[in-house]
Amino acid sequence: MKFISDAKLLLKVTQEYKTAQFTLAFSAILTLLFLFYSYDFKAGHSRPVVLIFFSIYAVTTGLIALSSWMIKKDLASDREIKRPTRLLGIPLVFTVLIGNIFAASYGFMLLSKNKTAEYTFAVYALLTQIFIILVSALNIYKPYVVDSFLLTMGAFIALSVVYLVMIVLIAKYVTPVTAPKWMLFAGIVLVAATVTGNIFSFLLGYSLIQKARNKDASTIEKWQKMWQKILRNTMAVFGLFFIIFMFSLSVASSWTFDYDFATKNDYSALLQTPSLEHPLGTDDYGRDLFSRIVFGAQISLIVGFFSTIIPAVIGGALGAISGYYGKTTDNIIMRLLDVLYAIPGILLAIAIIAAFGANTTNLIIALSVGAIPTYARTMRANVMQISNYEFVESAKALGASDAAVIFKHIVPNSLAPMIVKATLTIGGAVISTSSLSFLGLGVEPHIPEWGNILKVGSAYLETHSYVAVFPGLCIMLLVLSFNFLGDGLRDALDPKAN
Repeated sequence: MKFISDAKLLLKVTQEYKTAQFTLAFSAILTLLFLFYSYDFKAGHSRPVVLIFFSIYAVTTGLIALSSWMIKKDLASDREIKRPTRLLGIPLVFTVLIGNIFAASYGFMLLSKNKTAEYTFAVYALLTQIFIILVSALNIYKPYVVDSFLLTMGAFIALSVVYLVMIVLIAKYVTPVTAPKWMLFAGIVLVAATVTGNIFSFLLGYSLIQKARNKDASTIEKWQKMWQKILRNTMAVFGLFFIIFMFSLSVASSWTFDYDFATKNDYSALLQTPSLEHPLGTDDYGRDLFSRIVFGAQISLIVGFFSTIIPAVIGGALGAISGYYGKTTDNIIMRLLDVLYAIPGILLAIAIIAAFGANTTNLIIALSVGAIPTYARTMRANVMQISNYEFVESAKALGASDAAVIFKHIVPNSLAPMIVKATLTIGGAVISTSSLSFLGLGVEPHIPEWGNILKVGSAYLETHSYVAVFPGLCIMLLVLSFNFLGDGLRDALDPKAN
């Protein structure tokens, strides 16, 4: 009985088995969706291309199920995953070419015993780069591409090779606490590669630099523990992947997409259904929906980020001052913020935009103002608690000024809840951006933004539903991703859990 109990416990704590169950569920769902879509019920015939994808996804699902069974068997008999089982990860890795991020990431995880944070960063840096290449490559079916297309695609392919090499080197040489000195140069190169928007490259480079320098063991340990907790949360990891993928695609679009396809009218291609030239179809002005959604991601991410960081900084500063000084200062600041808090955020945003006009800058200001009180309340509560700690009293006794005590000692120790809150509320900012644009109160109507695209598509839900479905899916996935990442950060940064 004890052996059976130990085997069950091993299954619960083994990351490969937990990820296998998660991946199996998603892969099975995608397989069923391809099966359902493989037959055109109106025309009464099958879709050969979709059938091919269904077959590949069905085989993939079978491989995942087999690997899950073999992991369970290995753990029961030898208490570790055997090499033949790990080799099943090789065919799963190649499923990235058909867009199965779940199976591909699981394949990489299955292949290596040494799963440091750096290994995971390298895997997702590679997957992000491959997805960027695959998405950007769809432009080759258009009549023309931007002049920088071929050069950029070549650079992206070269970067993919670099990430693949780093996966192999990290699996072989990097431990949870150390990395070879020569990896310092690799880390610098990877940090520089962040100009492509691939934040995983920055995380990988920064982490390798820390370990290669090997100067502060406690800092490395804290960094590793935090990311290990986040990376154990599968949904948080995929949320982070989608956010970084959209950000990287937004950056890459400047070099691989032509903005004219997203803005110029083409009356010879009105409301065309998805095709190779127009992967997501066209709208009622003949504009390529695929290009509009890609460039629309820039607006959604920019507005979402700045309308979160601005109130976080202003509200955090006000909350810190209010919580530290208390009494009269606290009453004045918080009562003024209570007045602002009493006004519904969306109503305040509408009023500001109506007064100053609809554009991106005013939209950021409108969304930022209404969010200040919530961040101030969060910071105030943290500061009031931390102000009583001994290290704060020690700083005061050593003659530190109030400003130094607040912003050098208290605020840095109060950032964890603020970071979690910011991550969770960015999704709300994205929804508010799209909602205001849908109402005609966001960015200018001609600018490709998901809310603007959705507004156009709402008029064609019965005849050309894809015009509304695709931007709606992007909004939903981005918001879900921020929420999943926020949950992961909350679990990782929770002092009680730590």
